[in-house]
Parts: sequence; C-alpha cells; structure tokens
Amino acid sequence: MEDAAIIGLYWARDEGAITASDEKYGRLCRALSRDILDSREDAEECVNDTWQRAWDTMPPQRPGSLRAYLAKITRNLSIDRWRARRAEKRSGGLAVLLDELEECFPAVPSAEEITEARETARAIDRWLNTLPAADRTAFLRRYWYGQRVDLVARQAGCSPNSMAKRLGRLRSGLRRALEQEGINV
Repeated sequence: MEDAAIIGLYWARDEGAITASDEKYGRLCRALSRDILDSREDAEECVNDTWQRAWDTMPPQRPGSLRAYLAKITRNLSIDRWRARRAEKRSGGLAVLLDELEECFPAVPSAEEITEARETARAIDRWLNTLPAADRTAFLRRYWYGQRVDLVARQAGCSPNSMAKRLGRLRSGLRRALEQEGINV
C-alpha cells in the first residue's frame, strides 16, 4: 500500500492504518528500536507505542514521508525507554554511542537557543551531503540508527577496527565542519 493511502487511513480514523503501517514499516521500526534497546521485548513495546503515537498525531500531522515519520517516533520512544532503563541501571550501549558524539555537538540548547539548534541541524545536513554515500550510510547507521560498530562494519564489508577508525575520522570531520560554520562545539 502506498504511503499516501496509509496516511489517508489514519486521517479517516480507520484502524487498518495500523495494520498497513506494521506490514510496510514494522520490520524497519523493530530493527531500529532493537538496535537502540538491545532487547526484543522492549523493541516490540516501542513499536506498538509507535503505532499508538502515529494514531494520536494523525491528524493533525500529515507527514511528507511516512517512513521517516514512523522511524523518528520509534527512535524517540526507544531513546526514552533506554533513558528510563538507564535510570534504573547503568548500560553501556547507547551511553558509548552518545559519548562518542559528545565532542561534536554544543550543549543542549535552552528554549532561547532553538533557532541556533535548527541552524546546527542544517549544518549537519549540509556536512552529510558532502560525504560519499558509503561514509554517510556508515555515519547514519551508527549515530542515527544506533547500530553497533561491528554491524556497521559487516554491512560495509570491513573490520570493526577499521570502521571504528573511519567513524572517528567522520566525527572529526563533523567537528571541523561545525567549527567552520561558527558553531561552538
């Protein structure tokens, strides 16, 4: 089913929208959540919560890309669940991921700095667009989808050690690009 038809089902308040969303994007959302949470059960709950959140937000939202919309909801819900779990006990997976990127980004913006945060996001998009497709894919798999370095390396056909070095060079490149645009990191 086409995305526009699925979105139309949400707008018509037809519960078939959830089934159609799960059939088309369930596998993607589960993999994304599982990579962040490292738990099949928690991932399944987050995906179910994704369908509920989509139901609650459409209407009034009419996403341009249903895939991106559902992936973003899943990612945010998974990170929230990870943070809740982390509050209960320390975990290394996402903490390591965020620590690796910490030096590349300015502190979390206050409400007054939202415009600056949007410009930072635009600068990151511009930087990503300068990368070769393989580097952009590796960077996004690691830092957007939260995949482990060994999985990113396997998908790229290289060793985990060489991928870790490559990701380090990409982080350094991002940092330089942000600094050149006048963004404090």
